[in-house]
Amino acid sequence: MADDWSDTMPPDLDTIETLARAALASLPAPFDAAARGVALRVEDLATDDMLDDLGIDDPFALTGLYDGIPLTEKSVMDQPGQPDVIWLFRRAILDEWIGRGDIALGDLVTHVLVHELAHHLGWSDDDIAAIDRWWE
Repeated sequence: MADDWSDTMPPDLDTIETLARAALASLPAPFDAAARGVALRVEDLATDDMLDDLGIDDPFALTGLYDGIPLTEKSVMDQPGQPDVIWLFRRAILDEWIGRGDIALGDLVTHVLVHELAHHLGWSDDDIAAIDRWWE
């Protein structure tokens, strides 16, 4: 008989955050120092305002978001504002994880986190794609 999954719950926000914090703790230098300057937030889905700003209709299409000023654009003359934030969206991550079916959840969370951290470092999506052919 198959396993009984009736009492099994999907990974919650805390689980995704724990996986992301473990990924942050394992970053090599100099990326670990850059990551310390960014707040981490985990929510179920992106807000309507976030989606509207990006021109995205489907909230399940956005697994993560970097919200801030990339290090390559910061100046000592900038007035302190909101902290830079990496957002991870649990339900979109879980949707991709289930859809792929070929990767551990921790690996997917790490991938999304590192992708957003790369934006903090000033890398474009094209820069990231040149070294991370994730979709292949």
